[in-house]
Amino acid sequence: MGQIVVGYDGSACGDAALSSALEIAGELSDSVTVVFGYAPPGLWGGEIAEHEEAIEELGEKVIAKAKRQAAEKGVEIEAQLIPKRAAEALIETAEQRDARMIVVGSFGDPPLKGMILGSTPNKLLHLSERPVLVVPAKP
Repeated sequence: MGQIVVGYDGSACGDAALSSALEIAGELSDSVTVVFGYAPPGLWGGEIAEHEEAIEELGEKVIAKAKRQAAEKGVEIEAQLIPKRAAEALIETAEQRDARMIVVGSFGDPPLKGMILGSTPNKLLHLSERPVLVVPAKP
């Protein structure tokens, strides 16, 4: 039995990634860990602490949504909120769990935009030592 790590943020591309990860995990009898990575911007201060609390609250809601989606498919998942940028959180989790792969969604932005803005799928494809499956969002 292996492990699949999936990046999930509650968006349409996150839903597509989670759905694919659950399907693959079912076929391979793997377990699934859902990761919501977040990193507050800038230095710590009053506003930043409030921002982090709001992001953590959103993360809890997103994780609850992922658990409901998995339960509908009869799959139990583990979930983690990690206070790091998404790509870093996913790579670290995949390494810690010796994951078979990392699954993330994509809105289908052009590659140049992803390179300039630093999209999570683009970073993972270049930095991860594990296979990365990028699933397009469903229209």
